[in-house]
Amino acid sequence: MRVPTSGFIKKSIIVLKLYIILYISCIPDSRNHLYAASIIPPHFGSSDISTYALQTLELDGYLSFENNHQAATDFGKRYHLLPLAVLHPSSVSDISRTINHIFRMGYVSELTVAARGHGHSIQGQAQAYNGVVISMESFQGPEMKINAGDLPYVDVSAGELWINILHETLKLGLAPKSWTDYLHLTVGGTLSNAGISGQAFRHGPQISNVYQLEVVTGKGEVVACSENQNAELFHAVLGGLGQFGIITSARISLEKAPKMVKWIRMLYSDFSKFTRDQEYLISSMDQFDYIEGFVVINRTGLLNNWRSSFNPKEPLQASKFNSDGKIFYCLEIAKYFNLDEIDFMNKKVERLLTGLSYIPSTLFTSEVTYVDFLDRVHVSENKLRAKGLWEIPHPWLNLLIPRSQIHDFAQEVFGKILKDTSNGPIIIYPVNKSKWNNKTSFVTPDEDIFYLVAFLSSAVPSSIGTDGLEHILEQNQRILDYCIEYLPGVKQYLPHYNSQEEWRSHFGPKWQTILQRKSMYDPLAILAPGQRIFQKGIPFL
Repeated sequence: MRVPTSGFIKKSIIVLKLYIILYISCIPDSRNHLYAASIIPPHFGSSDISTYALQTLELDGYLSFENNHQAATDFGKRYHLLPLAVLHPSSVSDISRTINHIFRMGYVSELTVAARGHGHSIQGQAQAYNGVVISMESFQGPEMKINAGDLPYVDVSAGELWINILHETLKLGLAPKSWTDYLHLTVGGTLSNAGISGQAFRHGPQISNVYQLEVVTGKGEVVACSENQNAELFHAVLGGLGQFGIITSARISLEKAPKMVKWIRMLYSDFSKFTRDQEYLISSMDQFDYIEGFVVINRTGLLNNWRSSFNPKEPLQASKFNSDGKIFYCLEIAKYFNLDEIDFMNKKVERLLTGLSYIPSTLFTSEVTYVDFLDRVHVSENKLRAKGLWEIPHPWLNLLIPRSQIHDFAQEVFGKILKDTSNGPIIIYPVNKSKWNNKTSFVTPDEDIFYLVAFLSSAVPSSIGTDGLEHILEQNQRILDYCIEYLPGVKQYLPHYNSQEEWRSHFGPKWQTILQRKSMYDPLAILAPGQRIFQKGIPFL
């Protein structure tokens, strides 16, 4: 049998490549396919096409093809999808060139792209299996610029952490209006979701406090957008889960910053009184600046634990309070002030507390700096890191519950499913829908007031008990199953679904808008594959 010579093999490959070019020129998107074929070298049979295609890029930064395990993990610690490469961009052009390069290759390449900020996703949303992960924290965009005029704002890179923005803007006595509870997150990450905290009832989420964005679409186009310029893209990417473009910079609304915060906690044993007071406070014209709450299930020595940071109004009665084996609801509120306003602030707080139905002996207060209040979760993070309890699985579940369904939800979930214990904080507070822009891609329940309920569980590695990952996931599924069957108005925040049918149900009437925006800005479904909404190569339905 005659063995083919190397020359014969090389000629055969060239002929095959030409055949591919002729064939794909006859099918849709042929320009993209021809581009892909044109960059495949004659010896492509012995090399990885995707890797080679990326290596041909001329970049200001660089692509790494090895030791990329960090990009295959996140805060949830449940999904580990290794990318082919990680882009460490030095410019917006790096991001644009990379995406455009992949877009022009068309369906010949299976490459997808995900933007990764601080890695705080919980279910692999910022991962791209065998694709390209863009390290947004590596991206050093233009320096932060603050405008302190009548309508103050700050221009920031999307890879900037909110904690850094806080420190910089405070130098001019300013700060963003709306926050998340944890500030060590990137701007692009929170704006691609919503960005919710206890200020949302007043100012709306972070996506309601943005004047302008720069975005790289799924075609690699760099577009400036705002309410008045390319408004469809502006609204698409805000709360858009990374589906329509990668945010590279943002103009964030600012306000005058206070120096201090009066931080207040109090307990309720009656859920109806708790929610009634929360709803009264978020609707009051004479408002607190921050309103949240959390559920306390079977916590021994709860008020004694508070004493390390808070002062009881009635120390003797507080010392006798017993929280063992019971469920309580904590109202957490805050009032901002400056040092020369302390007497006025205290009188105002006392007046605002009048008429609330909390348990009198459980009123605790503290006065802290504005920075310490906003960065409060980071203190807990450092303690957990020191104990080795931060880098563990976090099977979180975040839900948005219509006001009309919150009592049924509480009775089933807090009264039955979670009646014995919880594996982390359970946050609960209402927000006003009027503060949310319905033009964005974000989906809320269809009522004027809805509640955020966040189960922020941590799982003990290797445990097979009630604090183990399997048990918590089963518990989460029971909660979701109950909502699906009995509370159809409930929406997931930081949503996770495994089928397009579930996503269609999640978006509801907005689904057609989502499809139109996807077709317009990311027609090949290159972006954010970890969300599992669309799949490259499968038609949008």
